[in-house]
Amino acid sequence: MTVHTPPPEGGRIVDEPLGEALSRRYLAYALSTITNRALPDVRDGFKPVHRRILYAMHQMRLNPQAAARKCAKVVGEVMGGYHPHGDASIYEALVRLAQDFAQRYPLVDGQGNFGNIDGDSAAAMRYTECKLTAAAQLLLEGIGENAVDFRPTYDDQDEEPIVLPAGFPNLLANGSSGIAVGMATSIPPHNAAELIDACLKLLEAPETTTEALVAIVPGPDFPTGGVAVESAASILDAYQTGRGGVRLRARWETEDLGRGMWRVVVTEMPYQVQKSKLIEALADLIENKKAPLLADVRDESAEDIRLILEPKSRTVEPEVLMESLFKLSDLEVRFPINMNVLDATGTPGVLGLKACLVAFLDHRREVLIRRGQWRQERIEKRLHLLEGLKLVFLNLDEVIRIVREEDQPKAQLIQRFALSELQADFILDTRLRQLARLEEMTIQKEFDELTEELAGLKAMIASPAKQTRLLALGLQDVRKALISPRRTTMGDAPDVSDVSIDAFIPREAITVILSERGWIRAARGKVDDPSELKFKEGDDLAFLVPAFTTDKLLVAASDGRIFTLGADKLPSGRGHGEPLRLMIDLDESAAIINVLAYQSGAKLLVASKAGYGFLTPEDDALAQKRGGKQVLNGDMAACLRVTGDHVAVIGDNIKALVFPLDELPEMARGKGVKLQTYKQGGLADITVFNAEEGPEWRDGGDRRRNWPDWRDWLGKRAAAGRQGPRGLRKFR
Repeated sequence: MTVHTPPPEGGRIVDEPLGEALSRRYLAYALSTITNRALPDVRDGFKPVHRRILYAMHQMRLNPQAAARKCAKVVGEVMGGYHPHGDASIYEALVRLAQDFAQRYPLVDGQGNFGNIDGDSAAAMRYTECKLTAAAQLLLEGIGENAVDFRPTYDDQDEEPIVLPAGFPNLLANGSSGIAVGMATSIPPHNAAELIDACLKLLEAPETTTEALVAIVPGPDFPTGGVAVESAASILDAYQTGRGGVRLRARWETEDLGRGMWRVVVTEMPYQVQKSKLIEALADLIENKKAPLLADVRDESAEDIRLILEPKSRTVEPEVLMESLFKLSDLEVRFPINMNVLDATGTPGVLGLKACLVAFLDHRREVLIRRGQWRQERIEKRLHLLEGLKLVFLNLDEVIRIVREEDQPKAQLIQRFALSELQADFILDTRLRQLARLEEMTIQKEFDELTEELAGLKAMIASPAKQTRLLALGLQDVRKALISPRRTTMGDAPDVSDVSIDAFIPREAITVILSERGWIRAARGKVDDPSELKFKEGDDLAFLVPAFTTDKLLVAASDGRIFTLGADKLPSGRGHGEPLRLMIDLDESAAIINVLAYQSGAKLLVASKAGYGFLTPEDDALAQKRGGKQVLNGDMAACLRVTGDHVAVIGDNIKALVFPLDELPEMARGKGVKLQTYKQGGLADITVFNAEEGPEWRDGGDRRRNWPDWRDWLGKRAAAGRQGPRGLRKFR
């Protein structure tokens, strides 16, 4: 990389290519975002802001036994001493640490309004108070015993920990999410007892596979509960690769109302789904007739979740109702798993379940050794002082004489008894009452205990086996402190594939009204007088289709696609309706050619402007997606249901041709065969009719006319035809 010399003192202009300047600065920003903001550390599971909040509260002595302090005070300490960002972002992070519906193991004990599952925000920081929880204490335990490294704060006025000692695998226990530059992370919460059991298994047998660990940790354990319906194979793959997802459903039960009546009660929400927004979404589904099995939804929640879902009919099975709502709403969500974290060197990477637990155990081993070394230094220093005190008791009279008579007692003590300066200072600072015979026994007892402890520490530091045993004992104690029943149960979705939800839609007669500008609605019953229909100014009727609420509508567009709409999902005919383009992915340049009520087993004749066409089964024309199904390759000019045995076509040149229907092939998709030959122009109109009845056509005055001598125009498909009857322009 090219190195540019800085400008001279006081200079403000650097001469370098713009591309290099931008790329270098953006790379620095990207790295800063990845390492200092968005991705958690695999060892303690924290991003810098959360780590700084907990450390600042620890420095303020806001332990679980202390009185809570104002959150504004905590935010001020964090912002002023450790985190040079806005108070809003710091308070938001603090609030999340206190929310029991966001954290599986809350790390902040919040007093006041800290928000709720409805999505309501917390009160202002000047009104709320906080202190650390017992779980947070486990993460901070040993931080004052040289357990971790520290670095200078942003202003070099203080120090902050690079990582917390982390008494339990917080990364997986509470999860994490974040978006950096070019990468993101999404880690679900888990049950701490299961994670610790998996850690104990790894300590016992480091070669344990991820498959064996998944038998201990079957899946995420979300704070809001719910039912995870992801397959075991999919979860195993996610834990092996670090990427995947889990489907999470609301927990529900059926409440019997007697006389065959029932209702569904939702008792647990999917993780991160706001209850108020879910209720609004369900109400919209009912209003827009997109949930045909649901009659009403209401919230009866107090301390516990209680969401009432009323079915439209008691003949509906509860499982069928809920399966339909799982597909239509956030009663089922998919939580992504992307275990992208920073390792001990600060390098981002996607780790699997085993790799995360091994990284945690390696960190705990390092913390254990460093705390042991710190304790060893303290014990050795104390034993050194106690050895000096023991000399005092052996030569107490001489020591007293030196202190009383000598001008420089410290030097004399060092010379007379071969003491160190530290020992001499300690002896001179010792109070006379500590020189009693009882104190001599206490000192000897302390000396023996510390000597034994020192021997144990040295043995532990030198022996990985002893370290492993101590790690296991410590994790077992943490497990007892954090143990709690699993909230999210693992299950399978019931199979209701053989039950058609459409079978429960009430069959009511409607008339589908589509305007020239593309506004669609459904009026109840039959529309006898279309002239009474009202439209927006400048708009008018384009299509009027009788149907039933159980029907599916086929909408043919000029770009060759056929779209499918459920008639029960159309807006009410009371207003002007809704734009059809909001319901289907129809290009602005495409026009609607025809609207039909689907008939099983029927066939459609589709024709292009260029004069090509074919027959296609309506069953094959049904589309499952908003984008419809491409049927005709080319610009569609006509799409009509086959109701006869002959085809009549007319071109822009006013030449008409009639030929038998069986000359057309049946295809699912394609260009088709030539219907009529044109030297100029293309297809003007086409119709299908029975030979016994003959075709009808419309003259310029919009009057229908019979065509009794149509056989005079009978010929072979693809012929040019002959001049049509006077006034023939359209058949329909």
